[in-house]
Amino acid sequence: MTVVVKLGGSVVTEKDEPETLDGAAIERAARAVAAADEEVVVVHGGGSFGHHYATRHGVSRTDGTTDPTAVREIHGAMQRLNDAIVEALADAGVPAVPVHPLSAGVRDAGGGLELPTGQVETMLEEGFVPVLHGDVLAHAGAGATIVSGDELVVALATGLDADSVGLCSAVPGVLDAEDAVIDRIDAFEDVAAVLGGSDAADVTGGMAAKVRTLLDLGTPASIFALDDLDAFFDGERPGTLVAGGDPDES
Repeated sequence: MTVVVKLGGSVVTEKDEPETLDGAAIERAARAVAAADEEVVVVHGGGSFGHHYATRHGVSRTDGTTDPTAVREIHGAMQRLNDAIVEALADAGVPAVPVHPLSAGVRDAGGGLELPTGQVETMLEEGFVPVLHGDVLAHAGAGATIVSGDELVVALATGLDADSVGLCSAVPGVLDAEDAVIDRIDAFEDVAAVLGGSDAADVTGGMAAKVRTLLDLGTPASIFALDDLDAFFDGERPGTLVAGGDPDES
């Protein structure tokens, strides 16, 4: 059984403080991954690392840059965060290895993500836990743009035919107007009034973009808080289930 799990940037970092880790949260997540019985692929967001530099240089999923300094700074920050997370996973006994999207993927002229997954599949077969991250990518006709962790989750889950997908967030799920967790989302129209557009302060689009992206995934995905990560690995459906392409999933 293959599981793709994303650790949100707001979970693993202090998002308001540039390049500041949330060490306790990272250690908790690492212990949960270590206890999982499945083949696990880990993806993590940028938090106060990549987002800080992407915002400084005005780079997003749609706004590109041809400045090599911008590319190096964004990617370098994400490498530093990835190093910290891989190290924490290794300390917990997880056979974690880094995979950097800048060197593996590309966007075509229409903005579509092309991410070969053969290397990740082979890593899993050989007993490793691949750890990917939001990053900056070469983008045909636009220089380089951001690829979000959520986009990587979809590409990986599709390419690997994953059995389960989970997004560990700073909130216990998608919240309604009264801050109650929405149990299930089958279409964006179900939550459009609550989510509105993308969060302009987040270069990867915030919760609205997250839900839109997951609705395009054939495999149902769960959005939940760190407290529910162990339950997710135990096969439960904590938080919000984004059913997307499988309306019969319960």
